[in-house]
Amino acid sequence: MMYEYLIFLRNTVTGFLYRRVFKKFFFAIDPEKVHDGIIVLGRMLGGNSMTRMMTAMAFGYSNKSLEQNILGTHFKNPVGLSAGFDKDAELTDIIPSVGFGFEEIGSVTGEPCEGNPKPRLWRLPRSKALVVYYGLKSRGCEYIAQTLRNKKFYFPIGVNIAKTNSKDTIDCRRGVQDYCKAFCTCIDVGDYFTINISCPNTFGGEPFTDPERLDILLSEIDAIPTAKPIFLKLSPDLDTKDIDAILAVVSRHRIHGFVCTNLTKKRENAKILESCPSLGGISGKVVEGLANRVIEYIYRATKGKYVIIGCGGVFTAEDAYKKIRSGASLIQLITGMVFEGPQVVGDINRGLARLLQKDGFKNINEVVGIDAV
Repeated sequence: MMYEYLIFLRNTVTGFLYRRVFKKFFFAIDPEKVHDGIIVLGRMLGGNSMTRMMTAMAFGYSNKSLEQNILGTHFKNPVGLSAGFDKDAELTDIIPSVGFGFEEIGSVTGEPCEGNPKPRLWRLPRSKALVVYYGLKSRGCEYIAQTLRNKKFYFPIGVNIAKTNSKDTIDCRRGVQDYCKAFCTCIDVGDYFTINISCPNTFGGEPFTDPERLDILLSEIDAIPTAKPIFLKLSPDLDTKDIDAILAVVSRHRIHGFVCTNLTKKRENAKILESCPSLGGISGKVVEGLANRVIEYIYRATKGKYVIIGCGGVFTAEDAYKKIRSGASLIQLITGMVFEGPQVVGDINRGLARLLQKDGFKNINEVVGIDAV
């Protein structure tokens, strides 16, 4: 009880300071500059055992009820950092100390890519959302593999693989080759792979949501030897017919789960409360309902066959709990941390433990999908 009270007090103070002081400062600056500054700071904090320990004291939280073994990997808690924040895997030493249970790096592409022209990141404060138009900015798979190969990680790492944002990869065959290059190059890195077929900000759109092209891609991935789990990252804008077609293809291949979901491109959304740039995909509360729909649909349609990682609009423990009860075993976030502060990770985990106890469950895996049956 004393531990829980101290965590509550610490997070209350930290959250107040972030929302009333630091957030106002950060939100007065271009969001990409803030992101770049956080990367530099995180790299510095992660480079020293003392600063890692101090960060863990400031943000960490643990509870046995949140631990799970999923597809051969142990997760200390279900809350992970989504792909798109640590694009070039510079924060893998510090993110565990912030309280995350895992991290997905990338997206990692076959070739280095500068991404789309700036500006390419906007905030929608009233909507509690971000508009993202990075265009898969990446130093490329060879840099990532060289940096991380033989590196010791403090928690599970997922490697998010995407097609290089280039006119050269629009052709299906060359696009598949690009995916496979990144996959093969990073074969010894991390604990699982995510094949990202849903980035809304690239040349050629999302060609591998097409069943025929997806079948070609996954056939080539099948031929690459690995024992690591493979996930597929989906768009929130897919209708049920599209999802059914993808599930039919996936059933013939080595896919263990789904990340639900990526950003939404649709602007006809009642959750958008202010003027919104026409470019890019939208995160946060705007995508939350769409992501929850996809999670629940896939869980029901497959009767819980696949592991689902829920992503989109997680700001509170209640948000995370809803995704888990809808079928997600794990949760990812970025935007919630941007708007609420880094202590939100501990808040969510602490809140999840409290919700489990309140509902009479001993472990988080007991509630996965109970609202989707």
